[in-house]
Amino acid sequence: MLSVLLTAVHVLVCLFLVVVVLMQQGKGGGLQAAFGGSGSDAAFGARSSATLLTRATTVLGALFMVGSMTLAIMGQRGESSLLSGVDGPGFQPAPVTAPADAPAPAALAEDEGAEPDAETEEPADAPEEPR
Repeated sequence: MLSVLLTAVHVLVCLFLVVVVLMQQGKGGGLQAAFGGSGSDAAFGARSSATLLTRATTVLGALFMVGSMTLAIMGQRGESSLLSGVDGPGFQPAPVTAPADAPAPAALAEDEGAEPDAETEEPADAPEEPR
């Protein structure tokens, strides 16, 4: 319940932060001033007094960072899976069964030098299949 409340407050802080940033007026010419455009006369001019919007941006930015860290920490301590709280069959691994007639690899290596069994040899008078 607490995480839902904090998430809702975090979303509101994000929305207010976007609105406050978009309402602010540009302080300089941006890239135009950096490349010699007509904008400000001094590279590091006198700083104007902080207005209500800049203070609101600072406060909302700090709340955004604290809220993000809080929600991240709470998310790490929570349940590890989306389906961990759901009742149901869940994931059930398939039963592991060994093949019935598969020889072991060591047995194959030993049989390479031995003569083949009579059961596996083809009869000498068996006709060849046409190609």
